[in-house]
Amino acid sequence: MKTLAYKYRAFILLWVAFFLQQGTRQIFGATLPQIQNTFGVSKVEIGAVATLFTLLYGICVPFAGIAADLFKRKAMIVSGVAVFCGGIFFSGLAASAGMLMIFYGILNGAGQSFYYPSATSLVGQLHKESRATAFSIMQYALYGGIIGVSAIAGYFAGRSAEGWRIPFLVFGGLGILWAAALFFALKDTAPENVAGKAEKPSVSEACKALFSKPTAICVTLALVIQIYVDVGFKTWMPAFLQENFACAPAKAALFGVLWHYLGAFAGVTIGSRIADRFVDRNHGVRLEIGIAGLAGAIPFIVYMAYAPTLTLCAAAMTLFGFFRGLYDSNLFASLFDVVKARYHASGTGLMLALAFIFGSSASTVVGWMFENFSKSFGIASLGGFFLAGALILLTARIFFLRRDYCA
Repeated sequence: MKTLAYKYRAFILLWVAFFLQQGTRQIFGATLPQIQNTFGVSKVEIGAVATLFTLLYGICVPFAGIAADLFKRKAMIVSGVAVFCGGIFFSGLAASAGMLMIFYGILNGAGQSFYYPSATSLVGQLHKESRATAFSIMQYALYGGIIGVSAIAGYFAGRSAEGWRIPFLVFGGLGILWAAALFFALKDTAPENVAGKAEKPSVSEACKALFSKPTAICVTLALVIQIYVDVGFKTWMPAFLQENFACAPAKAALFGVLWHYLGAFAGVTIGSRIADRFVDRNHGVRLEIGIAGLAGAIPFIVYMAYAPTLTLCAAAMTLFGFFRGLYDSNLFASLFDVVKARYHASGTGLMLALAFIFGSSASTVVGWMFENFSKSFGIASLGGFFLAGALILLTARIFFLRRDYCA
């Protein structure tokens, strides 16, 4: 009974940490026009701050994943939350875009990489029988964090020229306190064993486990594409709404993510329930749901970029979010179906590394499109990436999954 109680207590602790991790990421996008005005830089230059964060996260996360399989996951989780929340807090004190690159880009990027592979591995281990459902509930933290923190950040950004600093200080401070709570309440849960031996794979073993499975490669490439779209959308959609529909900062920050993630709530809930119910009879159901999610989102991504009214744009964002939620619902469960438990944390780290290194360019590239083509073209271009992702997952489902499945 004590073990069962801890299983859910640990989940709540990690859920709140994930809420803070994902929510604090969106403070920058929600207040981007105000930050740009404060420091007097171009869209490309301010987009480079988000690019640095995403790039550094991508570089660090594979090492964090491997370290999670080698060392104490509790230490990785606690230190990660403390470091990234420290970076968020000091971002609110930044006196220049250069300092923002150090605090938001470097400290935040490195700290967030420590947290995620360890937390994902631990959730997957503690909730093995209902893995997709557990991960979908973790996605609620992602969506809720982005919506809630965006709304608060946009509100303060609209209050004064320097109001954008307040959410950085508030949520950064709260996160540091939560790191202390994790230190005292989280246990050093041992990794899953193979033949009675603790899981301690080498770097080469982890790479082989991921890259020897074509399905795992395809799942990784699809995530690479999804992260590019996600970074571009979250960074620039609030600014798009401010400039296209003359939305106030608070309204743009909220609407830029609210409708999208409300749709995603529904999508991730439905997708995870379907997968957990039918996966024993159809091992390919996770990939099939992912394909439907990526393909179904495409027309709504394009339409939201050219919608003539804010209402129609919001409707398109909601449907884009629903299909994106379908994809999200089985993202890591799809990887874990084809990679042995021994390599779950390190495999997650390597997959996220590739995704975020490539995805980091979206903040700068979409900003460049805003300035050199049009804002609508910059947003609509994201749909082409989802088409490529759907085709990649379809290839995995048809040609590779039967051979690679090992869950």
